[in-house]
Amino acid sequence: MSERPEEPNQAPDAESLLPIDEHVEEGHDAEGRKVRHRGIYLLPNLFTTANLFAGFYSIINSMSAQSALAAGDAANASKYFGFAAIAIFVAMVLDGLDGRVARMTNTQSAFGAEYDSLSDMVAFGVAPALLAFAWALGDMGKVGWMVAFIYVAGAALRLARFNTQVGTADKRYFIGLASPAAAGVVAGIVWAFSDYGIQGSKMSFLVALMVAAAGMLMVSNIKYNSFKELDLKGRVPFVAILAVVLVFAVVFSDPPRILLLAFLVYAASGPVQYLLHLRRDKTLP
Repeated sequence: MSERPEEPNQAPDAESLLPIDEHVEEGHDAEGRKVRHRGIYLLPNLFTTANLFAGFYSIINSMSAQSALAAGDAANASKYFGFAAIAIFVAMVLDGLDGRVARMTNTQSAFGAEYDSLSDMVAFGVAPALLAFAWALGDMGKVGWMVAFIYVAGAALRLARFNTQVGTADKRYFIGLASPAAAGVVAGIVWAFSDYGIQGSKMSFLVALMVAAAGMLMVSNIKYNSFKELDLKGRVPFVAILAVVLVFAVVFSDPPRILLLAFLVYAASGPVQYLLHLRRDKTLP
């Protein structure tokens, strides 16, 4: 719904009497004229809100796991760590849906883009860092929380840089590791090892290296394939759906380990391609 700017002496309507300011967003119509849109689109922002909730739910479970560890209840702590990691993976699915739903229904907006980034900061920045800290990094003292902060800062900088490059960057690639993929590496490590009852304190150094590396990769200039060139609306060969079924079967055969392996391979693909590119440039006459 669009409207022209209100007249100064216009009588207040019922909506203006509410103790909540209405969101008004400026845009342009098909003919290039400036218009003002009142309100927000409900459908894509529902998915974004669910993404935010999943991140918050992960944080709550990480805190519950830490309390269980302090009480000496390792079994419940492992369960809560699993819930926290699963919530982050659920947030990834929801994060992928909100953007696609907005594009398919033509309901993109500046409000939705900003809301999505804030939700991503919680789900893929704060939640994974707190999960890693509660599981392994807390035993390293100041070094542990410094590593966790490196990851959080990397996620914040990655999202801020992504927002400023929208419309100018090559859509085929991400510049730096995407925050959901980085969160997948961190959450996958915790889920895969805690599912076997392994305590994070026994591998704190390795976890610290992985978390710090994920944080640094997010702010690097290394290119990663975005897979945005995939046409999900067009026709595909029948064998493609069989391949999708096979992928689901493989993932659900052992979700913690398969997902961890998949995100580790994706995170490593950027540096590997970068090194291969450097080597190819050196061999050229």
